Amino acid sequence: MDAERAIVELGVLIYPGAQMAAVHGLTDLFAVANRIAAEHQSAQLPQLRISHWQVDGEQVPERVYDSRPALGGALVAVLIPPSIAGFSEGQAPQALIRWLRQQHANGAILGGVCVGSILLAESGLLDGRSATTHWTSAKTFAERYPAIRLKADTPIVDDGDLITTAGLMAWSELGLRLVDRLLGPSIATSTARFLVVEHSDSASECGSNFSPILSHGDASILKVQHWLQSTGATDVSLTAMAERAGLEERTFLRRFRAATGLKPTEYCQHLRVGKAREMLEFTNGTIDHIAWTVGYQDPGAFRATFKKITGLVPSDYRARFGVTSSAATR
Repeated sequence: MDAERAIVELGVLIYPGAQMAAVHGLTDLFAVANRIAAEHQSAQLPQLRISHWQVDGEQVPERVYDSRPALGGALVAVLIPPSIAGFSEGQAPQALIRWLRQQHANGAILGGVCVGSILLAESGLLDGRSATTHWTSAKTFAERYPAIRLKADTPIVDDGDLITTAGLMAWSELGLRLVDRLLGPSIATSTARFLVVEHSDSASECGSNFSPILSHGDASILKVQHWLQSTGATDVSLTAMAERAGLEERTFLRRFRAATGLKPTEYCQHLRVGKAREMLEFTNGTIDHIAWTVGYQDPGAFRATFKKITGLVPSDYRARFGVTSSAATR
């Protein structure tokens, strides 16, 4: 059955001082997910290919381990593990920074664990975006990267193509997020249960958090997707998206749906609801305020769209999955 399944490659970065427990832990986590997925005997589920990429001075990262050697293809994700010793701002090799930018431009999801988010900040890809980092780095992070909306009290910020986590041991949740996206929430939950690690039930009960398809190879559409992620799709139009892509509107509509599997309006709805889910889980903002923040002027329309996508009204979602006080739910 494995021979019939698509292969998707996840790269784990090894830089000086990287926590090797996280590198090998992620490798094992994906191996467990592969085994569980194989038990389903479904050709619909891809097989995860895990590779390690070593950083050596100013050289471009080199693949030093590959669970499925002799295969081609682009990286679907690059994961940056934490460092127990810390990682100083301004010390990232420029060859590594360029490599990260290129992987992102090619459609890879980039995930930074703890101080690994500093590497993403150094790349400039987080400018104008939301991110989190370890609490010991929060003050200097905010001072050095004022263009980034730092959410230091949020354990994980999943912004679609860029994911950052705050905890040193949060590599397991980052890995499970990717398993959720690529193999589905039930396999992510089964993987977490096998490894006896915590994992949010919101994905298995309400569907995965929005995971846009980025590895389709259409550079014009990918450019628009990155733009929508950076703006939150809060105030966009079909005309603006087509102009951003450099395409006529009808051509844009056809290519966008072919690349992402969604109409632009559906895509923006999923993106907004994904951001709302995060806010409902980790903040105490009123639901009306959250609706406005993610781009809905009509709270009623927001509630209807949220329930359509998740199966729950926002107040019930917060009561079930929120980690903070749920007093302000109306």
